[in-house]
Amino acid sequence: QVQLVESGGGLVQPGGSLRLSCAASGGAVTQYNMGWFRQAPGKEREFVGAVRRLGGNTYHYADSVKGRFTISRDNAKNTVYLQMNNLNPEDTALYYCAAGRSLLSQLRTPTGYKYWGQGTQVTVSS
Repeated sequence: QVQLVESGGGLVQPGGSLRLSCAASGGAVTQYNMGWFRQAPGKEREFVGAVRRLGGNTYHYADSVKGRFTISRDNAKNTVYLQMNNLNPEDTALYYCAAGRSLLSQLRTPTGYKYWGQGTQVTVSS
């Protein structure tokens, strides 16, 4: 059983930055696809980005965040990060970390992940 705990959310002004952390226990982050999703009120949970455990640990991002968000992984700390730059109000959401072992075809869908954190709120507002 993998437990995931997100942290680092908060209130930030447009154009600002935040770094979210996802600390894992009960399993190594290198053994799972590690994904970030977000969900705004009244909207479906959407894919933000992920790092695969296979295929050379490739990184994948949603078009809406590409060039602004970066995923990284600290294997020694068993933690995955989401660096978010140039934030805008449309990035406001509850951000979730997830772990799974799905095929590439399910990397961008919530059903491709078995374990989820509790979420951390990101609010972008002036």
